[in-house]
Amino acid sequence: MLRQFLSKIPRNSGNSDSPELARSNSYITTGSHVHRSTNFNSSIGRPCTTKRASSAIFPASVVAGIEPLLPFKSAPNSEKMNLFVSKVSLCCVTFDFSDGTKNSIEKDVKRQILLELLDFVASESTRFSEPAILAMCRMCSTNLFRVFPPNYRSIPSSSGEHDDDDPIFCSAWPHLQIIYDLLLKFITSSCLDAKVAKKYIDHSFILKLLDLFDSEDPRERECLKTILHRVYGKFMVHRPLIRKDISNIFYQFVFETERHNGITELLEIFGSIISGFALPLKQEHKIFLQRVLIPLHKPKSLGVYFHQLSYCVTQFIDKDPSLSNVVIRGLLKYWPITNSHKEVMFLDELKDILEEINMVEFQKVMVPLFWRIGRCINSLHFQVAERALLFWNKDQIVSLILHNRHVILPIILPALEKNAQNHWNPSILNLTLNVRKMFMDVDHMFFMTCHIHYKDEEAKLSESAEKRKKAWQRLENAANLQPITRTTNDMVIPLATSISS
Repeated sequence: MLRQFLSKIPRNSGNSDSPELARSNSYITTGSHVHRSTNFNSSIGRPCTTKRASSAIFPASVVAGIEPLLPFKSAPNSEKMNLFVSKVSLCCVTFDFSDGTKNSIEKDVKRQILLELLDFVASESTRFSEPAILAMCRMCSTNLFRVFPPNYRSIPSSSGEHDDDDPIFCSAWPHLQIIYDLLLKFITSSCLDAKVAKKYIDHSFILKLLDLFDSEDPRERECLKTILHRVYGKFMVHRPLIRKDISNIFYQFVFETERHNGITELLEIFGSIISGFALPLKQEHKIFLQRVLIPLHKPKSLGVYFHQLSYCVTQFIDKDPSLSNVVIRGLLKYWPITNSHKEVMFLDELKDILEEINMVEFQKVMVPLFWRIGRCINSLHFQVAERALLFWNKDQIVSLILHNRHVILPIILPALEKNAQNHWNPSILNLTLNVRKMFMDVDHMFFMTCHIHYKDEEAKLSESAEKRKKAWQRLENAANLQPITRTTNDMVIPLATSISS
């Protein structure tokens, strides 16, 4: 099988004159060619005919003389780690998976080697050596890290969402999945020393992992989410950098492109990170809430990642209830005026926040908050009006409202009266009358006082509108009696200018 594999690999002819080439059966992809080296001291007795290209990546002393296709069970324990490096090195050969008929034998051999490596990593009890860690990181970099071509679906539509589009699946996924599983097993293995591995699973490696979150294939993003979460948990030294790099992706998405396929998965990762924050919260974390999570409500594609974003915000409020004031003011700042679908989502998030908020923080924001809720109650979109009126179905929210009714009722009563008079939807009309009756039952005298004040204000507005209408009518009548007879040229007065010498 090895001869079949080797016979299919393209070779570049050349002369070798370096002593570093004394290593057998090792491969690495360089551009679109695979270079092979043969030991000068091999039993065949012929010199190396291929120029060595990978001596700097895989140390020759580690894998020299090891047959890569030898099963692990057939190797002595002292040589298993060297055999591991040889097999991993062999898997650095890459193939084109867009053509299923091309290199089918080699692809199958590589798949069998990867599955064998997966079993070895899952069952091994010996600590991985530094050359093994290096080889593993190199192999994953060669096979996984790539630049995605531009895709028309990355351009947001007028709604900003692609919920009706089918996901695009990568043709190489059956191959990539094994490598992702191998990387996950490798990172989570108790045989991996984090102090040694952090030199190779470094900031650059993590940045390239984050770049892969823009993949169109949801299966790949799901694997990346699990791997990055395990990396965050195992390598504490990288945690600030991971948070910063994810924040930069969010910044670019919100303020520049509004295009990224992995926002949902990155928010899921951050949701679990936030739940582990120690109290009191650091200023860095509060800044992340204010400058990243709240502005993430702005893009048109909010519906794609809304639930994950709402969970992250709720986690912050659970950690520090005083942040509810900041969040509500942020939502009011980015409130969607012309997008009813987003408005429904904002109201749902507000409802969850108000169920957790304390009285002190509620009183800080109740005036602008209920002014906006009043506008939502009068919305002609029945779902927006319904969501706003359903606030009064939650006991915690009702308790806050009734306790502060002397401030809230004068703000909300005009919206209730307008709905009661002429809203087109019967269910909205019934909900409005129920809320109105609740205020009346709790404090009838104050309700009647507010109602009288509302009627007086309506009368003043009607009187002012009538005066304005009569004034315009008088102007129109005067214009009809005295039509303009002068031409435009007569009306233009030339500007006298003087040029001083």
